[in-house]
Amino acid sequence: MPSQGTIGDRVRGLRLNRRMSQAQLAGPDLSDSYVSLIESGKRTPTPVVARLLAERLGCTTEFLLHGIEPRQRIDTELGLRHAELELQHGDPAVAADRFTEIVKAADEENAMLTAHARFGRARALEVQGRLGQAVEAFERLRREAAAHPERLADLPLTIALSRCYQRAGDRLRARDLAASALAQAERLDISQGEIAVDLATALVEARSERQGDSPELEYVKRVLDNSGVPEVMDRSEEIHALWQASSAAAAGEDSALAVRLADDAIMAGRQARLALQLARAAMHWSRLVTAPLDEAERLAAAASRAFAASPGSVREHGESLVAHARVRLRAGDQARAGELATEALELAHDGSGTTPAEANLVLATVALDLDGNAEALLRTAHELLDSLDRPVFGSDRQAARCWRELGDLYGRVGVRAQQTAAYRKALEAAGVRSALAGVTVEATVAH
Repeated sequence: MPSQGTIGDRVRGLRLNRRMSQAQLAGPDLSDSYVSLIESGKRTPTPVVARLLAERLGCTTEFLLHGIEPRQRIDTELGLRHAELELQHGDPAVAADRFTEIVKAADEENAMLTAHARFGRARALEVQGRLGQAVEAFERLRREAAAHPERLADLPLTIALSRCYQRAGDRLRARDLAASALAQAERLDISQGEIAVDLATALVEARSERQGDSPELEYVKRVLDNSGVPEVMDRSEEIHALWQASSAAAAGEDSALAVRLADDAIMAGRQARLALQLARAAMHWSRLVTAPLDEAERLAAAASRAFAASPGSVREHGESLVAHARVRLRAGDQARAGELATEALELAHDGSGTTPAEANLVLATVALDLDGNAEALLRTAHELLDSLDRPVFGSDRQAARCWRELGDLYGRVGVRAQQTAAYRKALEAAGVRSALAGVTVEATVAH
């Protein structure tokens, strides 16, 4: 287990255990008063002094500085990597447990490793849809990051919080946090890489589809222009093979190799993760009514290709097909819009979320535009929306939009009673209580 206490506590404890005086430990190179200051916590030894003291105390420099032996530290690093692999490519509930175990085993002298484990646990809670707990964890980490920036960066935490509040239905707080993150990213000129992509996705998700140009959307467009939406390569077999090899190396006491193999597995999945995040940003961008048609077409098609190539993105593939269908409606291409909506319906086998209802709404619009009968399609969309007991993860805003669109279409066919009922449902969905009810967090946004 890691040693408790400060560097000074360890120096003093080891010195007394070896029955050395401060003067003996100081030797000819240091003064006994300097050793006293180190032991009292008023001075931190330089790396050179730390190595000198470690030699005289018979321990490693790593143990003296961090309270952990090299083997213990590398095992903790390995634990973090395997938990990250579990989060990205395995079971997020197992990942949360593994991150929690690391937090329990570490102490204040290993604050950076602990902070990274707590950040991982918060992300695992978010992936599981446990938004209230995730927000509480992210908020605590963000306050600590402000006080100890050497341990954990504030920017990824702010982006994660914006994402959580958005999915929980608190759009105002989500936008405030995203704006704060954007100001920091602009100040540091961050427009490429994982942080930029995650921020762009959070920004465009928090925007209304009917809002016009803004600094937020300009940033999203810049990130998309810089990176595009790359093709997704399914490297899941390679990732799991490297992960298994890392576990085997760890079991064989070869921790250094195990860490290297785990790093290779994480990097193998990084490209696909970035591509999928860019696809999400592109999909949301294509939904904006202010987006130029040619750009919306290009980005919607690219998003659909990316999700289609990812085995775990069937739901998002369906969403992207509906988004693409709406772009074709804007372009007056009803035939292609109908084809895309039908393809989306074929993917939505479980009927969860709003995608099946949205696909039926697109098909109803196509039918009305072509002077066909749309009432059966509208009834189907109505039944699908009614089957959503309450907004599922991230779908309160989507449900409100669908009910409103359904009301508009009922108006087009002249069914006034159903139109009024749909509009009422839209208002109810838009006003659903946040999934964070009862969570106490700070309402202010740090700048």
